[in-house]
Amino acid sequence: MGDTLQSLVVTIDPYLMQILVNIGIAIILALGLNVIVGLTGQLSLGHAAFMSIGAFTSAMITIKTGLPFSLNLVATGVVTAIVAAIIGFPILRLTGDYLAICTLGFAEIVKVFFLNFEPTNKALGLTVPAAKTVIPMPIYVLGVAILSIVLVTFVQSSRFGRALKAIREDEIAAEAMGINTTRYKIQAFALGSFLAGVGGGLYAHFLSYINPSDFGFLKSVDILSMVVLGGLGSVPGTVIGSFILASAPEFLRFMAQYRMLVYGALLVFLMVFRPNGLLGGVNFTELVLRAFGRKPAGVALKQKTDK
Repeated sequence: MGDTLQSLVVTIDPYLMQILVNIGIAIILALGLNVIVGLTGQLSLGHAAFMSIGAFTSAMITIKTGLPFSLNLVATGVVTAIVAAIIGFPILRLTGDYLAICTLGFAEIVKVFFLNFEPTNKALGLTVPAAKTVIPMPIYVLGVAILSIVLVTFVQSSRFGRALKAIREDEIAAEAMGINTTRYKIQAFALGSFLAGVGGGLYAHFLSYINPSDFGFLKSVDILSMVVLGGLGSVPGTVIGSFILASAPEFLRFMAQYRMLVYGALLVFLMVFRPNGLLGGVNFTELVLRAFGRKPAGVALKQKTDK
């Protein structure tokens, strides 16, 4: 099985394969941030910090223990989620700009920590050994991306997801209805950070080299742009936004120094004409129902009420 998958990967152009893997990792990271920002409404600018924690944790687990890669990713995600829960307990009492500033400050603290942390080779960066898995890394990234889509879709339609949406719409009203807003926000923060840690672990082992400078403020902005472009709270929108923004710099590379100008103009153009994102408010359940000619429950109920 592993040899068959390996031969399939070899037949694909390496440059194209690298773009596809970057898109897959971007989808995982953006889905994690979508749980925090899109579902819960908590603005976070420190997602790259949790990605870096996942990347360095996964690399150190591989170097020190040699665990199978599947267990490595699970352990990495759990460690990242625990750190997020510890940090989230004090800072998630804040909202809006104050929360964004706190998460940004935390991201800078994590970056400076790894720049001076001896076991991870400080500012020189860390060379990551190959992952111990029979499945090629591109196929592994694809599989984890699909699992992440299924997980976030399930969370979105669950009781837990509905509580997060209630907090997003009106936190005071949600608390008045008996929802423990602090606990739900910490759980959402931990879940989103778990996916960020897993994405960081995949990133580290795919590139085989990581440096703390790779996980700065601009990386968090890139991930947030994917979520906003696709549509806050929309899983298919997040996937499409990740695909566009992760691949755009590569497809615009022929424009050399002007490619970032076009990249920014594209973002502004799309957000002017689609202020709610490309698929704002649309989830996979609605897409499946519409594909079979059925109306989502909310739309059908609204039309019945209007009559």
